[in-house]
Amino acid sequence: MSNRSLEDALQEAGNPVEMLRNSQIGAYIYPVVPPEFTNWRDEQRAWRASAVLYDQSHHMAEIMISGPDTLDLIARLGINSVADFSVDRAKHFVPCNHDGRVIGDVIMLPHGEIQVLLVGRVPTVNWVQFHAETGDHDVTIDRDDRSPSRPGARAVVRKRYRFQIQGPNAPMIIEQLNGGPVDPIEFFRLGQIEVAGRTVRALRHGMAGAPGIEIWGPYEDYDLVREAIVDAGAQFGLVQVGSRAYATNTLESGWIPSPLPAVYSGDEMKAYRQWLPATGYEASGSIGGSFVSDDIEDYYLTPYELGYGSYVKFDHDFIGRDALQKIADQPHRRKVTFEWNPDDVARVWASMLDHDGHNYKYIDVPLSNYTSATYDRVTRNGETVGISMFGGYTFNERMMLSLGIVDPDVEEGDQLVLVWGEEDGGTRKTTVERHEQTEIRVRVAPVPYSRMAREAYAEGWRTHGGV
Repeated sequence: MSNRSLEDALQEAGNPVEMLRNSQIGAYIYPVVPPEFTNWRDEQRAWRASAVLYDQSHHMAEIMISGPDTLDLIARLGINSVADFSVDRAKHFVPCNHDGRVIGDVIMLPHGEIQVLLVGRVPTVNWVQFHAETGDHDVTIDRDDRSPSRPGARAVVRKRYRFQIQGPNAPMIIEQLNGGPVDPIEFFRLGQIEVAGRTVRALRHGMAGAPGIEIWGPYEDYDLVREAIVDAGAQFGLVQVGSRAYATNTLESGWIPSPLPAVYSGDEMKAYRQWLPATGYEASGSIGGSFVSDDIEDYYLTPYELGYGSYVKFDHDFIGRDALQKIADQPHRRKVTFEWNPDDVARVWASMLDHDGHNYKYIDVPLSNYTSATYDRVTRNGETVGISMFGGYTFNERMMLSLGIVDPDVEEGDQLVLVWGEEDGGTRKTTVERHEQTEIRVRVAPVPYSRMAREAYAEGWRTHGGV
């Protein structure tokens, strides 16, 4: 039935963990943008060595909120304070469920005193839309979903293009586009530049630690603006980044993109689950990895664990406030980078060539995730002390890395063990071949891993300060 809800699907499945660990959604696809423009190694290297163009026009959902109660809605849902709201200041917006567990995160871009644009992954956009439609806030919404993963022959049209220009040569490219010097824009603040005769909004950003901006505008200007950027960047070594390399920049800069949205349990969340469709992200997404629990809430994370603790402001009433206030002063698991032992990684890869030996789970490169939300056990003396959540290879560091969380007593430099692969030969996910589990040694390293990112970013979610 077309009107089946997530709640219906969960009731039929019996256990959300079983449903999600055996999802048939298949591989996650970054739509429309070609996998590679040159090769993913050179594309990764360019964001450190020269400059890159990220085409972000297709893989994120957007929702524009307008009306006199816009900020009231944002304040009600987000852990962030809106007391410092201004039309030139972006925010990393993070909502939680009633128990203080994270639903997701997006970037909030003001478009006026009573209008904001939220850009990011679907779970947060869904949560905001639900409250806008079912609450008593005087707002209107305009939603633009991510482009289809497999559009076939269908034309793909968005409301807005979105590009990022990043890297050490980005300032020269931006000045070339603007036809002269650009008024300085502080980190995570908004300004504007001229591009191909258009005045476009610009967000000062830093996806991999290097300086740069994100710009956006009407989709009908997509080709005009993109070609202008490519032309301006030619003399400064600009490299276009394909979808294979794009997602790996976060391994160096420290953002965990896809924790499981904390929506599958709790009576207070039931109305939301009944609103969500049985065909949506929350129902069809997948959990994978060596961490297994029958309790779906063991997969939920708090803002403190994801590095968003500095965002939590108790100057307003928001969903999850009471729960977070109770744990605010307690020790928390924290976000780290894991360095994977090269010999162990090579051993896993070598099993692909061993006809009669071990068959370990394939480690894909440059991105090694094979599920919507990854949860691999990280152990010390056989005891779980952390979770690895987003992994891949960075040519800049010549290293397999992953982002995750560890217990409070784990220290930087500690040697731990990551359990690679799934239990009992693997779940029924289409992305999982039959295999056996193995152990990969990992070293606890800083986050962000890139020294450039650690030193260049303003104090924020990557550096444990506030935005």
